[in-house]
Amino acid sequence: MTQMIPFKPGWAMRISDIPRLTHQALREELAAMIEQGARVVHYFGYMSGPRLRLMAVLGAPDGLLAAWAEADDSYQAITPQAPAFHMFERELAEQYGVRPVGHPWLKPVRYHQNWRQAPDIFGMDYDMDIPGAYPFYRVDGEGIHEVAVGPVHAGIIEPGHFRFQCAGERVLALEIQLGYQHRDAERLLTQVSGARRAVVAEGLAGDTAIGHGLCHAQAVEALCAITVRPNVAMWRSVALELERLASHVGDLGAIAGDIAFYPPAAFYGRLRGEFLNLLLALSGNRFGKGFVRPGGVYFDVGAQQADLILKSIQQLRPQLADVASLLFEAPSALARLESTGTVSRRTALDLGLVGMAARACGVDYDIRAMYPNEGYASSPMTTASAATGDTLARAQIRREEIVNSMDFIAAALPRAGQTAATAWDGREKPAREMMVVTVNEAWRGELSHCVITGGDGQIIRYKVKDPSFHNWSGLAMAMRREQISDFPMINKSFNLSYCGFDL
Repeated sequence: MTQMIPFKPGWAMRISDIPRLTHQALREELAAMIEQGARVVHYFGYMSGPRLRLMAVLGAPDGLLAAWAEADDSYQAITPQAPAFHMFERELAEQYGVRPVGHPWLKPVRYHQNWRQAPDIFGMDYDMDIPGAYPFYRVDGEGIHEVAVGPVHAGIIEPGHFRFQCAGERVLALEIQLGYQHRDAERLLTQVSGARRAVVAEGLAGDTAIGHGLCHAQAVEALCAITVRPNVAMWRSVALELERLASHVGDLGAIAGDIAFYPPAAFYGRLRGEFLNLLLALSGNRFGKGFVRPGGVYFDVGAQQADLILKSIQQLRPQLADVASLLFEAPSALARLESTGTVSRRTALDLGLVGMAARACGVDYDIRAMYPNEGYASSPMTTASAATGDTLARAQIRREEIVNSMDFIAAALPRAGQTAATAWDGREKPAREMMVVTVNEAWRGELSHCVITGGDGQIIRYKVKDPSFHNWSGLAMAMRREQISDFPMINKSFNLSYCGFDL
C-alpha cells in the first residue's frame, strides 16, 4: 500500500492534500514503486517560503502518484536504487545547490548558477566565456583515443557536445553534454503574463509546438476550471497526430540519408512537407504554433479543413506504403539498420526511456493508451511495438505509427465537426495553492508539464519535462561497442531535442 496520493493527469489538486514524508520514507517509497513497475514522471524542487521541497510524481497503470519531502543542503540520493532518477537528481543539484549524497554520476546538466545563489557543488566557473572543469569520463589504455564533436556543429542545430572514447573505430563509451545555451525557460514561465505564457510554452521545442502547447493548455484549463468541448479536443488530437506524422516521416528520410540510400530519403523529405502543409492549413504556419490555446483552439476549423486533411491522407497513404517498401525491403538498408545501436529492455527500464525509444525495446508505454485524454478518450489509439531495441526497431516503430496516426485521423475527423476560435486573453486567475500535472504522448514520447500555484494564485513553479530528458542517456548506451561511423544513423533513429532538454 503506497503512501503517495493517487490522482489523474490534468486534475488540479490541493497542495495540502499531497502527503508530506520524511526524505528517507520518500526515497524508500519511490524505490519500491519503481521496482513494482511505476515510472518517474517528475522529481523536482521548489521553494515554499525559506524551505526547499522535493516533489515526486510517478506514473502507475491507474494514474499518477505524488508525495513530497523537505530537503536540506544534502540528502541521500535515490539513484543507486532507482537509476531512472539520475538526471532528475543532477538537475536538482544544479538548480538548487543541494547535494544528492551517493549519486554515482554527479555532474552539471546545463550551465547556469543555481537559483538559490548557494555555493556551487560542481566547482564550475559560470563567469567564463567557455564553461570549464566539466569532468568528462575517460578511458585510458594503449590504442585508446578520444573523438570530440561539437558543441558547434556544421548543421544549423543547437549546441551539444559528444565525446567518444574509442578503441580503433569501436566506441567504448559516449558522453553527451548539453545545456550550452541555457534559456531559463522554466523560470520565465512563472514571470510572463498568461497570454504570453502560452507562446513561450509552445516554443520550448519548435518541432513539438502542438505537444507543449497542449500540455500547457490542459494545465491552465485545470487550474482555471475551463471546460473544453469534446469536438474541440478531437481537433487538438488530430493536430498532435499531424505533428507526429511530419516528424516520423522526416526522420525516416533522414535515416535513409545517413545510410546513403537517397531515393527514399528524397521521397520521405517531400512527404514530410505535405504533412507540414496540413498543419499550415490549421494554424497559418507549418509547425502548428498558435493553434492550441487554453479553452480550445485559436482558429476556426471545420468541414473545409477536415475535407482537405482527409483527401490528403487518402492520397498520401499509398505513397507512404511504396516508399516504406523501398526502405524496409532493401537488403543493403536492412544490413545497416539491424543489430546496430541496440538498447536492451532492462536498460530502457532502468533509464526510464519513453516513447518510441522505449517501445522499440519492448517497453509497453504509450500515454495515449495508458492515460487517454482529449480525442483519444473516445477514439482509442493503436500502439506500435517492437522488441529488438536496435535502429531497425526504432525505424519500424515510426513506420507503424505513421499508419496508426493516419487511421486515427481518418476516424476522428468525421466526428470533429465545426468549432470557432477560442478568445483566450490569459486573464483567468488560477486557483490558489494547487498543483496540476499534464501528460501527453508527443511524437518523441511522454511529455509533461507540472504547475504549482501559491497563495495568491500566481504560478510559483512551472516544471517541464521533455521526452529527451529521459532519452539522451539511451542514445549514449546505444553507441557502446558500435562503430563510430554509425553514429549519425543511430543518433537520427532517436532524433532527440537539444532545446527541449535545455530548459
